[in-house]
Amino acid sequence: MRIEKENSLLLVVDIQEKLFPHIKNNKELSQKTVTLLEGVKSLDIPMMAARQYPRGLGDTIEVVRPYFTTGYWDKTTFSCCGSEHLLAQLHGTGRKNIIIAGIEAHICVLQTVIDLKHHGFVPVVVTDAIGSRTERDYEISLRRMEFEGAVLTTVESILFELCRQAGTDAFKTISKLVK
Repeated sequence: MRIEKENSLLLVVDIQEKLFPHIKNNKELSQKTVTLLEGVKSLDIPMMAARQYPRGLGDTIEVVRPYFTTGYWDKTTFSCCGSEHLLAQLHGTGRKNIIIAGIEAHICVLQTVIDLKHHGFVPVVVTDAIGSRTERDYEISLRRMEFEGAVLTTVESILFELCRQAGTDAFKTISKLVK
């Protein structure tokens, strides 16, 4: 299955201020997430972001915030699909491939993946742009997501797959981002 930009959307899950400092390898995760966001932006792929109970977990981290000036989907369910408005918005885009970045891999990301699959989407999990507080939770969540039918990828791999060819402005941007 080829993942094409015309049929894809990026969903950023719960990368929030009060939880993010406790995520294993959070500096690398932050860098990879920004690389993913910049690459997706250069490809004109729509982006959405969810926040889990922002009153308790805070706003989206500062480096991610500028990419979502039109707002966020706030939720109290762990799965993003628990928000009827967010789910309706996803269906309304007509896009089938939902590229996922965020935290925590074993809770909100995992439950979102399971529910996206149930609702007929193809969850594409960017493994170096998701994280958990512990390595074990992260590793087990990847196994479970793959078992549930998610496509696993990396930031560099998905960006070049979406780009499809060299010589374009997006290719030049992505090439600089991944160096």
